[in-house]
Amino acid sequence: MADTIKYRIERDSIGEKQVPEDAYYGVQSLRALENFPITGLRMHQDMIVSIVEIKKASAITNCEAGLISKKVTDAIVKACDEIVSGKLRDQFIVDQIQGGAGTSINMNANEVIANRAIELLGGKKGDYSIVNPNDHVNYGQSTNDVFPTCGKMTAYKLLIKLEVQLKRLHGALIEKAIEFDDVIKMGRTQLQDAVPIRLGQEFRAYSEAIKRDLTRMQRAKDEMKYVNLGGTAIGTGLNADEQYLQFVVQNLVKVSGLDLMQAFDLVDATQNLDGYVATSGIIKSCSVNLSKMANDLRLMSSGPRTGFGEINLPPKQNGSSIMPGKVNPVIPEVVNQVAFNAIGNDMTITMAAEAGQLELNAFEPIIFYKLFESIETTAYAVETLVDNCIVGITANREHCKALVDNSVGIITAICPYVGYAKAAEIAKKAINTGESVRKLIIEEGLLDEESLKIILDTMSMTEPGISGKDKLSDERMNGFAEDNTRTA
Repeated sequence: MADTIKYRIERDSIGEKQVPEDAYYGVQSLRALENFPITGLRMHQDMIVSIVEIKKASAITNCEAGLISKKVTDAIVKACDEIVSGKLRDQFIVDQIQGGAGTSINMNANEVIANRAIELLGGKKGDYSIVNPNDHVNYGQSTNDVFPTCGKMTAYKLLIKLEVQLKRLHGALIEKAIEFDDVIKMGRTQLQDAVPIRLGQEFRAYSEAIKRDLTRMQRAKDEMKYVNLGGTAIGTGLNADEQYLQFVVQNLVKVSGLDLMQAFDLVDATQNLDGYVATSGIIKSCSVNLSKMANDLRLMSSGPRTGFGEINLPPKQNGSSIMPGKVNPVIPEVVNQVAFNAIGNDMTITMAAEAGQLELNAFEPIIFYKLFESIETTAYAVETLVDNCIVGITANREHCKALVDNSVGIITAICPYVGYAKAAEIAKKAINTGESVRKLIIEEGLLDEESLKIILDTMSMTEPGISGKDKLSDERMNGFAEDNTRTA
């Protein structure tokens, strides 16, 4: 027979409730579990660590201010250290999305820490006369300063992880830019032939976009570093001892190792959430850059026989259950999807931040849920993009060259010599007849073969200036200018 579950009775302002005897959570956590079966996902692991670090720093500060005994403080600190090390994580049972502005998560932490501290002091779980979730673990605090601080700490930690992956991506793109610097390919605008470009230039452009994202990540971390801990319910600091208010964030910095600062105006920091909107916007900008890059990789690798076929992506898995040999660009595809999600999350975060009233915004749970998801999944997407795609890309050099040589777009380089109208006439004729631009220019006597070879040097076309000007004699250049004037 299955073991019979034993219960203890706990009480809150709603009434009595049976709590499993072995549980470290208490009555308020259990009510939240029943009230909010929303995502099926429990508190983010980094958020558990963050809120426990807040409780540890608060206990230390309250003890230093003479507000909690050293005996109780030591038990709370040891309980916190155990949870940070990975223990009791299954006791954090509340859903990531919840009503109550985060009270359930705060109380879940208070109850688990209190009950473990009670055990450490030789008592039984639920005997809150020894260590009380509210009067000891939550002393000098409110959900309204603990939860926002916890959310910012978690976002800060996740941003650091994303930053690491973006730096790896930036480095990988630079390496490819160097490797492909001599690969001439056709540049395209609006998916139509434009003028030649080096494949290395395209990859360097991607690296510059990621470099800007890295700069913005620092701004995002700056947004998350200012916390309202010490402000208690509405930012006025009611029930927070002055010594606690002065030193709690300093102690939190020591406990967490994060570069945190207490907000200058705690009322502002409690009621206004524009920092999350700004941070989400930075993630959105990064997502746009990543998704655009993924689009380009899919296009350039399309084929292998009937598409652009300019680059090869590393084959990672079968692309079809019915078409043998088909291989799809699955890594860029997953990057696209993560980007779509982060962009959508940004709208949710924006609306939730706007929806606050007066001294508090009750919708931080959904903000944190979506913000953490955006940051974390973007980091994972960048990681797989680097490891399973970028580093293994190869170029189809001869095919790229053939596309350029057969393109009408190279005629742009002769505009300074024959004029736009004549060049356009040649381009139209080339398109209609299928003849090469080079052949038609020679046939019509617009340029001699030696000059044309210099002017239509594709490498020189990928650099600033008039192609061939520095290699043609002044006499020949003057002749072209006179002919161009007469044509005009």
